[in-house]
Formats: sequence, structure tokens, C-alpha cells
Amino acid sequence: MLSKAEIQRLRSLRDKKHREALGLFVIEGEKVVNELLAARHPFEEIYGTASWHGRRTREVSGEEMSRISSFPTPSTVLAVGRLQTHPLEPRALGSGLTLALDGVQDPGNVGTLIRIADWYGLSRVLLSPDCADLHSQKVINASMGSFARMKIHSVDLVAALAEAGVPVLGCDLEGDPVHALEAGEAAVIVIGSEGRGISQAVRARVTRFVTIPRYGQAESLNAAVAAAVVCDNLRRRGRG
Repeated sequence: MLSKAEIQRLRSLRDKKHREALGLFVIEGEKVVNELLAARHPFEEIYGTASWHGRRTREVSGEEMSRISSFPTPSTVLAVGRLQTHPLEPRALGSGLTLALDGVQDPGNVGTLIRIADWYGLSRVLLSPDCADLHSQKVINASMGSFARMKIHSVDLVAALAEAGVPVLGCDLEGDPVHALEAGEAAVIVIGSEGRGISQAVRARVTRFVTIPRYGQAESLNAAVAAAVVCDNLRRRGRG
């Protein structure tokens, strides 16, 4: 039986300040937990009901799961992981493709962008400090197992791009057509926030702005859709 203190601790992990204070995060749902287990993500604890058929460290009742779950209809499994930080090594951006997110605040978009980076085999993802919290449940759910497979770094994006040493491609409506990009060994693709686009400080580090040619009347594309189109064009041209 779960104690009141344990229930309170697990429920507190829904909030970023408590995740950071305890150094832990929580994720629930059969599909995403299975995805992370398959990607060999280490969990501190796995709470499962009798109907959960995967690995667990604690069996809980359906009533207990409803008390610790954030879902209206509780899942059969809830897992706790430890927050991990991955410092960006010097000159790391000099190899492979990097996806850099500048102030992307929608958790679903951040998670989907991580998944896109995984799909296209990018080397890493950079998050500016004002992006949605990497360890929020919505980000992890949207990224699926890509959260565990990708190298993800929270960085001072301006400083990181200043040392990139490779083309920095900023997605912008006024840029050059992405179809005209030449092949290369490495590049950084910058995606700006949903509302304001790429910040002025980051724009100063962009070496070339690119856009996806528009043939209809839509005002703009979702950040994740735009990133996927740009990544696809770069991959077809043989970039690292």
C-alpha cells in the first residue's frame, strides 16, 4: 500500500519546480512506458496495476493508481525516472545535423520535434531555456521513445550557435527556398517559437534563412511540420 507521503511525492512531480527539486520526473501510459523501456531508458520505480503485464517494482491497486495518475481514466502503469543533464561538448555541432529549438513553448510541439529529429537520424537536439520543459509528461508522450534515443541538450542557444562552425539555417517566411539548399556535411536547423518566430539574438547567429515555398493561402505551417520538410530536404541532399 502506498503511503500518503509517497502519493504526495508522485503527484508533486507533475510540476516543474518539484521535478527539479527532487531530480525526478513521472510518465504514465502503457505505450509510452513500453517505448521508453524498449529504448533502455532507466527508471527508478515502475508502479503497475495487476493488469499491467510489463516489468514493475511496485504493484498498486486501481484505486491507488487513480490517486497518483494525472489522467481522467488512469493507466495501468506509472514510471519514475531521474532527471539527466547532457552537457554539449565543445565543437559537437561540427558533425551531423542538429535541430535547435528557440523558445518553442508548446509541449506537444517540442515532443514531436524530438521525434522528427529521431526519424531523420539527426545527431542531437538543442533546447533554449525558454522552451517547454523537456521532462514534462506532454513532451515525453509526444516524443514517444525518441526522448530516450536522442541526445537532447538544454543550452544557451546564442552561445552554442556562436561556436557552431557550420551553416546555421533559420526557418523564416522570408528565407530562400529550402529546395535550393546545397549538400553539406553538417548544419544546424533553427526552429523559432510558435508566436514570434526566431528571436533577435538567435537571428544574429543564423547564416542563412530558408523557407518552404507556399503554393496556397495558408498563413504559416506548424513548427513541427516545417521542421520535417526542412529535414527531409537536407537528407535528400546528403547532409550528415
